[in-house]
Amino acid sequence: MDLSKEIEIAKNARKNAHSPYGNYYVGCALKASSGKIYSGCNVENHGIQGICAERVAFVKAISEGERSFEHIVVCGGSSDKLDECLPCGYCRQFMSEFVEDDFKIYTMVNNEIKEYTMRDILPFGFKF
Repeated sequence: MDLSKEIEIAKNARKNAHSPYGNYYVGCALKASSGKIYSGCNVENHGIQGICAERVAFVKAISEGERSFEHIVVCGGSSDKLDECLPCGYCRQFMSEFVEDDFKIYTMVNNEIKEYTMRDILPFGFKF
């Protein structure tokens, strides 16, 4: 699968991250089943109401009427390098509301793409 477009979008979104406290910059690209790609970046603030890149992308997509998703690419790290960056626990649970267990999560590590499924990163998610 060619993820070059999503990787570029995620890296560009990362440039917009607001992370003056954690100095950890995350960008992502969420591909909806419609083919449209939604970007997101993390936004910190003084309080505890910061929001992660993954939830930004999902909220953007959902607010535009999307309800079906193919995959997400997440790029994050300090300002000068990319680390393996996977969604936090809150994002994992949030995402599980809208995707199936085989939904793919891709992350970049030293220019290598790693692939996970929702089941891999949230094996015991809470669902009604």
